[in-house]
Amino acid sequence: MEFAFTEEQGMIGETVRTFFADNATSDRTRAAMAATGRDAGLDRALWSAFAGELGLAGVGLPETHGGAGLGMVEFALVAEAAGARVAALPLLGTAMLGRAIAAGGSAAQQEAWLPRLAAGEVIGTAAWEGELTLAAGKLSGTVPYLPHGAAADLLLVPAAGEVWLVDLAAPGVTVTGHVTMDQTRPLATARLDGVAAERLADGAAALAAAHAAGWIGLAAEALGGAQAALDRTVAYSRERVQFGRPIGSFQAYKHRLADMMVEIEQARSAVYWAACAVDEGSPEAPLALHAAKAFCAETFHMCAGNMIQLHGGIGFTWEHDAHLFFKRARSILSLYGSPQWHRERIAALVIDQGAAA
Repeated sequence: MEFAFTEEQGMIGETVRTFFADNATSDRTRAAMAATGRDAGLDRALWSAFAGELGLAGVGLPETHGGAGLGMVEFALVAEAAGARVAALPLLGTAMLGRAIAAGGSAAQQEAWLPRLAAGEVIGTAAWEGELTLAAGKLSGTVPYLPHGAAADLLLVPAAGEVWLVDLAAPGVTVTGHVTMDQTRPLATARLDGVAAERLADGAAALAAAHAAGWIGLAAEALGGAQAALDRTVAYSRERVQFGRPIGSFQAYKHRLADMMVEIEQARSAVYWAACAVDEGSPEAPLALHAAKAFCAETFHMCAGNMIQLHGGIGFTWEHDAHLFFKRARSILSLYGSPQWHRERIAALVIDQGAAA
C-alpha cells in the first residue's frame, strides 16, 4: 500500500510548518524557558496566534463544538511541525483533554468545554498516573508529571475506576510547577484535597482517546524534532571546513547522517500508520500506537545525541539550539510510558492475538 497525503492535508502541513518557522523562533522559545510562574515554558502569544489565526487548537475536535473537525493524521502534521521547532506550547495536554471529552463526555460537558478548548481559551493537561482516593464524590491525593500543569486550567485524571475533569482553580487544588530538564514543556504536580470533580460519562472511551492523542502527539513531535536535527546537522556539515574540506565529506560523518535518515523514515511510517489506524478505527490501532511512541521516541533521542556530537564543540554550548532538541527528546522518552513499557504492551497484544487465532 502506498500512503500519500490528500491535497488538504498537504496544505495543512505546509501552513503549520511556515507558521512555526516564522513564529516559534529560538529567541521566543528561550524567553518562554526563562519565564516564571504560570507562564514558565509557555509562549502565550504563540498559543494565541496558533489558536486564533490558524484555528488549530481544536484540530481533532468536532466542528459542532468549534473544532476543525479533522483527524489524527492532521493532528500529527501539526505536532510534527511544532516538534521541529521545539515550540513552547501546551498542545499535548490540550489535545488529550479535548479528545477525551469529545469521545467520552456527556453532551453538557462537550458543550461546556470543547468550544473553549478549540478557541485556546482553556489550557488542558492530562495525568498518566496518580495516587487518588474518592470519598463523597470528592478526590484527594497527588497527581504528578503534568505537562504544562502550572499553566493549565483543566485536568484529566483517572481515579477509582473512572475518568474525571478537575478545575485546577477549584478550592482544595494546589499546583506546584517544577524546573525540569525540558524547560519548553515543564511538568507540575497537582495536590487535591477533597476537590469536587466532574466524572466523564464514558471513562473507557475518554481514556482511550486521550492516550491515542498523547502517543500520536509525542511520536509526531519526535519525528519533527529528529528531522530538524538531521536537517540542521546536514547544513552544518556543508558549512564547517576542517583539513581544507567540508566535514560532511568525511565517510564517518556521512555514515552517521545516513543512520539518522534511515531511522527517521521508519519513524515517519510509524507515526502515520498509527494516525491512520486510529482515524479508521482499525483493530491494528493499539499495536500501531505503542509501536509509534516507542520507536519515534528512541529515534529522536538518537538523532538529538548525534546532532550534538556532529556539531563538535559548538553543539555543547548553551547558545546553540542542539540542547533544546536533546532535552525534548529525553523528556519524550519518559512521558506517558517508556519505550520498554510500550514494547511490553506490544508483546502482550501479539500474544493475545496469537491465542485468539
